[in-house]
Amino acid sequence: MSWSTDPVVITVAPTGAEVTRAQNPHLPITPEEIAREVARSAAEGASVVHIHARLDDGQPTTDPEVLRRIAELIRERCDVVIGMSTGAQVGMSHEERLRVLDAAPEIASLNCGSLNFGNEIFDNDPALIEALAKRMQADGIRPELETYDLGMLATAGRLAEAGLLSGPPLYNFVMGVPGGIPASPENLLAMLHNRGRPGPWTVTGIGRHQLPLTTLACAIGGHMRVGFEDNIYYRRGQLATSNAELVARARRLAGELGRTVATPGEARRILGVADA
Repeated sequence: MSWSTDPVVITVAPTGAEVTRAQNPHLPITPEEIAREVARSAAEGASVVHIHARLDDGQPTTDPEVLRRIAELIRERCDVVIGMSTGAQVGMSHEERLRVLDAAPEIASLNCGSLNFGNEIFDNDPALIEALAKRMQADGIRPELETYDLGMLATAGRLAEAGLLSGPPLYNFVMGVPGGIPASPENLLAMLHNRGRPGPWTVTGIGRHQLPLTTLACAIGGHMRVGFEDNIYYRRGQLATSNAELVARARRLAGELGRTVATPGEARRILGVADA
């Protein structure tokens, strides 16, 4: 851990798999809506997008054609690093999750363990983790190691030892999920301390934890993720009107902490995407 003035990478996660329009009417669902939202977020400082696809009725899907369409529409509007979720929706089959990689993202999430996810079980058994890691390595896709608790960092270490990760590991510490590590400054420092190998890292704070944890991450050398997938509020009791609104706040906070926001080119270098 160290203080940093290096550029900070802001990731926007605009949709997710669980949030509904009943919860926030501004949620983007169709490929066109998602692409417009990402372009607005990029204009405010986001350099990476974490994509979940939906059908027009709002149901989550991992159809590679839908994912490719979203990526194409985004690229028509702006240059951001294209990331996609292989976590998809809790309960989806391994086959549904693996086919996300057919859409050829630059980055893909690699969840490093199973956990109680609210009232459901998020299944990430060792065979699936290994299959995803091998496929990403073969296809030159940079894995983002989603770690929801300290034990998952050990799994990340085993993947590195097995030669399934190219370059320094890329971590995303997901904090505040019911069933995962609680969101606190002390636990963020514990996650950093227990990494088997150093590498760039981002914090995903769930709900009300998004703002304080991303601010802390920015202050101590990490990177920031914001968006409706993780948090639909701008402040207590006030729904955010767009993902771009959350990105703009993250950019302003980074500026106050002496960090500029990374361009997409800088983000690729910082996150090691070109070396995947």
